[in-house]
Amino acid sequence: MTSVADITSTMESKFNPAAAAGLDLVFQFNIEDDSNFNVTIKDGTCAIAQGDAGTPNVTLIMDKATLEGVMTGETDGMQAFMAGKLRAEGDMMLALKLGELFPA
Repeated sequence: MTSVADITSTMESKFNPAAAAGLDLVFQFNIEDDSNFNVTIKDGTCAIAQGDAGTPNVTLIMDKATLEGVMTGETDGMQAFMAGKLRAEGDMMLALKLGELFPA
């Protein structure tokens, strides 16, 4: 299975700056069976950092397999949410933006 570091590296390469124009958001990813990380989207840029963000706009909670599936496009994020494999705290509507920001 892919590590969270590999997944975050892939996220950086898939980042769509056009979808991030004018945004100022922080996504927290709490990975139940690996390390947490956060993604800051600001004015068309993306910064990924290990650990926890101070005040994220939305926190997504899942296991590493779900994260990998969503980021590769093998798993639909909404289906993972409906199946209870993905939980969101905070502004849940922002989670829908991830598909635009990081297209599979």
